[in-house]
Amino acid sequence: MGEAQLTPREELARSREVRPDHLPRRLLASWHRSAGYGVSLDAVSPAYAGGVDDESLFYESGQQVLRDLHQTLADEPVSLMLTDVDGLVLNRVCGDRFLLDALDSVYLAPGFDYSERETGTTGLGLALADRVPTLVRAEEHYCTRLWGYTCAAVPVEDPITGELVGSVNLTTWSQQSYNLLLALAQTAARGTEALMLARSQGRTPRPANRGRVFRVQTALRGDGAHGVSTLGPEWRSAFEAARAAVAEGQGVAVIGEAGTGKSALLSGVYADTHPGRRVLDARAPEPQDVGSWLSLWSPELGKADTSVIIGRVDALPAYAAGELVDQWSAQGSPGSSVSLTARGLEAVPPAMTGLVGRVVELPPLRHRSDDVMPLARRFAREVRGREVRFTAAAEHTLVTYHWPGNVTQLRDVVRHATTRADVVAERDLPPEVFTGSLHKLTRMESLERDEIVRCLSEPGATAADAAAELGMSRSTIYRRIARYGIRLPAGAD
Repeated sequence: MGEAQLTPREELARSREVRPDHLPRRLLASWHRSAGYGVSLDAVSPAYAGGVDDESLFYESGQQVLRDLHQTLADEPVSLMLTDVDGLVLNRVCGDRFLLDALDSVYLAPGFDYSERETGTTGLGLALADRVPTLVRAEEHYCTRLWGYTCAAVPVEDPITGELVGSVNLTTWSQQSYNLLLALAQTAARGTEALMLARSQGRTPRPANRGRVFRVQTALRGDGAHGVSTLGPEWRSAFEAARAAVAEGQGVAVIGEAGTGKSALLSGVYADTHPGRRVLDARAPEPQDVGSWLSLWSPELGKADTSVIIGRVDALPAYAAGELVDQWSAQGSPGSSVSLTARGLEAVPPAMTGLVGRVVELPPLRHRSDDVMPLARRFAREVRGREVRFTAAAEHTLVTYHWPGNVTQLRDVVRHATTRADVVAERDLPPEVFTGSLHKLTRMESLERDEIVRCLSEPGATAADAAAELGMSRSTIYRRIARYGIRLPAGAD
């Protein structure tokens, strides 16, 4: 790294006989981002948000885990904290008055925003940015006011959805031993996730993400867009906006909820604008797989006639995004041949925002009812290898369901149904699509709901028939139907 490229923080490190080229790349990348955010080298001034969310499952579980851990560290000068996904400090558990006063002086206290953007390189800010356990010691902090501390932070994910919900942070004096600090933080983070799962009322944990994350395909006209001409106006509007941007040489970011079909839309756009061209479709990997994921790019960089889709960049560690963009720059920027998907523009890693020339929003499936049956028929055809018919009642159920899991959930439902019959009727659909309940169900409630739906889905069944089969009174079954938000099949009244 040349002298002209040194940030003020790196100049300061060199003046203290610390060679920047001997420091971890993730740390240097964070220093560069901190400088870009305009973070002060000698003053800590995070934004204060006031009240915090102290009723979430993450907070309640994490608070208990930290209190239990604090009992074993009662005589140690260690502060235990939770932060939300944006770096807002939610709580603080510490029995050392001197450390608490010191932390107050640098605003490391509940209600303050300690994200990387606000306070520069810290353990918790870097752990959230890169989504991996992180230890930042003394002078590794970007701001000199924080050099008196060492902090370890570990991201915490929702054990059901896999979404990042926050972090566990342990902070102590910089002169204290920190050998076990990161291990303790990891134990607390895993304990929090385990307690969240135990309290999640019968929900099952998500499987580890070991699906496709890197694929090269050839864009064929009419392929990948799920038949854009047969879908509704919301899809067509998003498709045309993305297509126009690509045709004009702009990079596109397609934003929206998970599972809406953002990557499929971009695949269709490239198939329409550049038929026959290679399309590299990559998704953000699990944090522990980032190194191998980055290495997969090397043979692809610089190849002509290749369009790139990077999906779910909001899950990509900030340092990885920076390294990937640096690799592109060294090979010649790919410019308009790169498109991104994310839940929102604000979630795109800072290093990648320069790739975005146009932002296109793809609405969730619940706002695209015209898309449900064309997609359902396509997914059914993929499973059976031929056209599959849906009864009118089954179509009505699918179209009127609210699809919280979007197109991904629809695909799973259709695959489940089409393995059971050549003509899909209501009885072939899973119980979930008959309900509109917004509260989480216990395991027993889920079983009861499924049994009620099974009985009501029998040909010619009425609520009275279901009540008799289940040993309930009619008034009880109607109360259960209302409680679970079960939509009665036609003729079941």
